[in-house]
Amino acid sequence: MNDSPHCRVSVAEAHRLLRAGEAVLVDVREADEFRAGHVPGARHVPLSQSLPDGRDMILICRSGNRSRHAVALLAARGVAAVDVIGGMRDWAAQGLPVEDAYGATGVVI
Repeated sequence: MNDSPHCRVSVAEAHRLLRAGEAVLVDVREADEFRAGHVPGARHVPLSQSLPDGRDMILICRSGNRSRHAVALLAARGVAAVDVIGGMRDWAAQGLPVEDAYGATGVVI
């Protein structure tokens, strides 16, 4: 991943990095949004909670605003992270998988 502390990636690049196992996806939306629809395998850590330190992370929210803020918070702690441009709205719009809390097809709210 890019060394820039405020790097952003496209939905396509995030999907590629996840499929290659090169990063973990952290969804920073609130619980009701996550339950309604999220990327399969995403870790849920609302922005209102502290984010985990560790390996490189790709952060996602509904539109990209909260995840961009979370990237800045992590960068201040020296943690590598990028956010997904367009968030879950663009993820779903590109036909990539979205599941609900039960593993069924989800929606982005």
